Amino acid sequence: MDCQPDQIAAYLDDELSGVARENFEAHLKTCSSCQAELRTQQQLLCTLDAAFRTGVELPRDFTRIVKARAESDVSGMRQKSERRRALQVTTILAAASFALLGTAWQGSILNPARSVARVARSLFDLAWQTIYDAAMGLTVILRLLSQAIIFNPHRIGLLLLFAFLVAISLLPRLIAKYHRAQTIE
Repeated sequence: MDCQPDQIAAYLDDELSGVARENFEAHLKTCSSCQAELRTQQQLLCTLDAAFRTGVELPRDFTRIVKARAESDVSGMRQKSERRRALQVTTILAAASFALLGTAWQGSILNPARSVARVARSLFDLAWQTIYDAAMGLTVILRLLSQAIIFNPHRIGLLLLFAFLVAISLLPRLIAKYHRAQTIE
């Protein structure tokens, strides 16, 4: 009979039938490695029995100690880089979960997301079109005004443009003087 370690456990648990038990006991008489393994397992069982009979006494503040150690073990999660890494891993796992859900959930989860995306895209298109139209209108107005100023036969438009630019440049000084006068009074 070849050595079979599972036979030793079955023998100790009294699970071997008559013929199998006799064969195993006959094998034990000739095999020193199985005898040593049998003694080792018997000693382990005796040690476990003795430990369970005496019981294990826990310290009075056992839960507090376990809680403190658990909190100190996750102290790395309080650092910004650890939180960022945890968020990245969670995001990847969530994306993989949604991808693996398949088409069964496609209608119930993806359709609301698609409608929200469609509305957001429409709002973005509206805002973009409004900005584009305003810029084009301003360009047309500025082009007409510049042509009227430059190609005016009397060059009055150029003089008015120069006066406007001077007035704009002097406006901050006028405002500053006004505010100084208000603070003095």
